[in-house]
Amino acid sequence: MPKKVFVGTVISDKMDKTVTVAVTRLQKHPLYKKYIKRTTKLKAHDEGNVCRVGDTVKIIESRPLSKTKRWVVLEVLNREASQQQ
Repeated sequence: MPKKVFVGTVISDKMDKTVTVAVTRLQKHPLYKKYIKRTTKLKAHDEGNVCRVGDTVKIIESRPLSKTKRWVVLEVLNREASQQQ
């Protein structure tokens, strides 16, 4: 079975080699059939400490790295505009 891959936005980079990524998805309401935005916060391993708050990153499922960390940053897709100086 292939590993899950998500795209999300970094919302915290305060930990060493770890970032918190917010992954947003659309979920259909069972009764009203309206799509609702749902956000999941996932902790991902960032070996080089290259991710910053606001970056768009691609993360992939991995083995458990700690109590709550089960994802690894594959690549930084888009940098936050204020850091491109």
